[in-house]
Amino acid sequence: MTDILIGIGSAVWLGILTSISPCPLATNVAAISFLAKKITHPFFVLLSGIAYTVGRMVTYAILGFILINSILSVPQVAQFLQKYMVKALGPILIVTGLILLDVIKINFPGLSLSQKHHNKLAEAGVPGSFLLGAVFALAFCPVSAALFFGSLIPLALSHKLGAALPFIYGIGTGLPVLVFAIAIAMGVTSLSHWFNKLTKLEYYMRKATGGIFIVVGLYYIGVYFLKLF
Repeated sequence: MTDILIGIGSAVWLGILTSISPCPLATNVAAISFLAKKITHPFFVLLSGIAYTVGRMVTYAILGFILINSILSVPQVAQFLQKYMVKALGPILIVTGLILLDVIKINFPGLSLSQKHHNKLAEAGVPGSFLLGAVFALAFCPVSAALFFGSLIPLALSHKLGAALPFIYGIGTGLPVLVFAIAIAMGVTSLSHWFNKLTKLEYYMRKATGGIFIVVGLYYIGVYFLKLF
């Protein structure tokens, strides 16, 4: 039970950290603000924000499900991961931590959307908002790529919840977005103030998470490679 709760909590935390990272956060706020300009009634602004959030959640869930099941569907790969995945977690966590601390910098290609297509999706109402969220979920930045591919997927591969964790991760990514959607629907005008506050908070949260990843990674190396514990 404890292992399940830790897995769920880790997936939600990684999702929240992904969503409030500078690049995804700016994209999310810009997208929902843009949707709000295209829709006059507050209820439909909120509905479009929810649809955008669900689009991101579903995309992460499907992507994680495909990756995990594709890897585990090959018997040799599944046996290899079962034997060595725990040992590999140490180096993976350390590299991910170094990326979060900006010690290692990577350029990760992602999908982009032209202003023309952006406008069309925004004007398509709730279905368009859903698709907009799905597309933007695939626009990985270095931090979000490190958290998803470097932390969540290895965690899911070694955890009993498996493919359910990406969906839980998607819920985590959707929570801050949903808060902004509700705020816009309620007519909150000081979003830039809260955006700046959240950006500063994200910096410290990301650094702390990176440090924890490195410490845990060193512990795993000490246990499985150096036999120190």
